[in-house]
Amino acid sequence: MHTVQNTLYIMTPNAYVHLENATVRIDVEREKKLQVPLHHLNGLVCFGNIMISPALMHRLADDGKSLVLMDSSGRFKARLEGPVSGNILLRQAHHRQASDAAFALEIARTIVSGKLKNSRSVVQRGARETSDTIETTQLTRSADNLAASLRAAAAATSMDELRGIEGEAARGYFSAINLIVKTAMRANFQLNGRTRRPPLDRFNALISFLYAMLMNDCRSAIEATGLDAQLGFLHAVRPGRAALALDLMEEFRAIAADRLALTLINRGQINASDFDEREGGAVMLNDRGRRAVVTAWQERKQEIVTHPLTETKIPIGLLPFIQARFLARTIRGEMDGYLPYQSK
Repeated sequence: MHTVQNTLYIMTPNAYVHLENATVRIDVEREKKLQVPLHHLNGLVCFGNIMISPALMHRLADDGKSLVLMDSSGRFKARLEGPVSGNILLRQAHHRQASDAAFALEIARTIVSGKLKNSRSVVQRGARETSDTIETTQLTRSADNLAASLRAAAAATSMDELRGIEGEAARGYFSAINLIVKTAMRANFQLNGRTRRPPLDRFNALISFLYAMLMNDCRSAIEATGLDAQLGFLHAVRPGRAALALDLMEEFRAIAADRLALTLINRGQINASDFDEREGGAVMLNDRGRRAVVTAWQERKQEIVTHPLTETKIPIGLLPFIQARFLARTIRGEMDGYLPYQSK
C-alpha cells in the first residue's frame, strides 16, 4: 500500500479495503495494515484481486473520489466515479473543436511533435552517457531520424499520414532503447519490438505497467479539468476508450515511463526475478516487482521540475494537470496553440 499525490495504491493480493467511520481501512488476513483518513484521499487504485466493501464504493462516489481497478499486470479494467460535473461550456467547445478537421489535425500534430521531442531527448541522453563509440554513433543516428520525423509530422496534411509518421518513428525509437540499457543488463532486458497484450518480454512488461499508471494520472487530469476524456484528437474515438487521456499521455511516455524504466534496469533496482513468465509467452511483473515499480513511480512523481512555460517549480506528478489546463485553454481559444511539456 502506497499513497502519492493523494492517491492510494493497493497491491497486496486479497486485501480487504473498507470504510471505518471517516477512514479507509485495509486488512490483510483480518489484520489491519493501514488506515487513512478519507479526506486525505482523492482516489484509490487497486491492482489485482482486491476486495472493496460496497459502503466504501458508495462513499467514494458520493464524495467525488475515483476508484480505479487494474489487473495484476497494471492493465486498466474499470473506473468507478460519481455523477459527471465540470464546465458544460468547455465540454461543448471540446466537441465543436473535435469536429473541426483543421483544428483536430493541428492539435494532433502538436501532440505527436511533443512525443517525438521527448523521445529524442531520451535517445540523445543515451548517446551522451554511453562510452561505446559505435553505439554513440547509432544513437545519434536514431536521434537524427527522430528529428526528421519531427519535420515530417509538422508538414503532415492528414491524420492517417500523421499516424503513419508517428508509428514509424516509434519503431525506430524502441530499437534505439536497447542501446541505452547497460551491456550487463541486456541479456535480461532486451526489447523485442513493442508488444502489449500480452507483453512478451521483461522490458515490455515493465513499460506496460508504467504506462498504465501514467494513463490513470492523465485521465484524472483530463477529468479534473472538465474535458471529455473519451473525445480525442490524435486517437480515434472508440467505445470505452479514453482517447483524450491517451492524447495527453503521449508527451509523457518517454520522459516519465521509459526513462524511469531505464533507470530501474540500469541501476539494478529491478531484475529478472521480479517477473513471472506465463503460458503462451506472456511476461508479467510479480508482486515484488510491482511494489518496487510503484515505489519508484511515487518517488519520481515527487521530484521537482521547473515548468518552461509557467517558470514555476512543481512536482512531476502535477505536470499532467498543468498540461490538461493548457489543452482546455487552447480548446476555449484562450491560447493560440497547445504547447506540450518538453523535458530538458
